[in-house]
Formats: sequence, C-alpha cells, structure tokens
Amino acid sequence: MSDLPIGFWLKHLDRLIEHDFDHALAEDSLDRRQWQVLNSLHDDPGTVLQLDQRLAPFLEDDEPSVAPAVEALRERGWISGLVSLELTSEGQRAHGELLQRVTRTRERLCQGVSDQEYRDTVNVLERMSANLEPS
Repeated sequence: MSDLPIGFWLKHLDRLIEHDFDHALAEDSLDRRQWQVLNSLHDDPGTVLQLDQRLAPFLEDDEPSVAPAVEALRERGWISGLVSLELTSEGQRAHGELLQRVTRTRERLCQGVSDQEYRDTVNVLERMSANLEPS
C-alpha cells in the first residue's frame, strides 16, 4: 500500500482522466467541456443557464460559463436553438460516435475495479467532500 496521501492520488487521477479524454476527443478536435455540453444536451435539452448549473462542478475558476463550448458546437451544426438548445441530427450522430470512444475510456479506467468497489470509492469521496463543504 502506498504512503502517498489521497490528495496526490486525486490530482494524479484527475490529470490522467483529462489526458485520456483529450486523446479520445482529439480526433474530432473537441475538448472535454464541449463533450460535456453535447452529452448533457443529449440527455436533456436546455438553456445555457441550465447547462451552466448542470456542469458547474466541472467549470474552472476562470470559466464562468459553458457558453463558448455551446457556440463552438453551434458552429459545427451540432446544436440548434437560440434560447432552448437541443442537438441537431448531426449532433445526435456525433454524440453516438463520441460516446463509444468515451465509454472505452471509462471502461479502461475501471479495469480491475468491481462495480461494488467503484460505488464504495464514490461513496467515500462524496462523504469526504461533504466533510469539507462550507457550512
């Protein structure tokens, strides 16, 4: 068992996940935020404000909104609508292809980890996060 603290492993894993996602999305010159917007709209159409709320945990301090990602996807013809946003048929097609790559990345991440171990890990991280949330 490693003597390195949890913070090391969290940051290390986050960097590896980012790198793997970047690699999976690079073929389409897409970044992770654009994928998150595309995936979120696939599941549930909405406004930029709703997307900002859904994806808030992923936004960086210097990134107050997903609006630039929305515009990039709109320019590709993958999103339609001015206020209420939804995927076009081309956006649906792209989502399906990208989802296959993202799924392979997620499967690789969890190799050798049982479903129960995964759920236990997420549960522990959720409780640790709650412990440090401002009251």
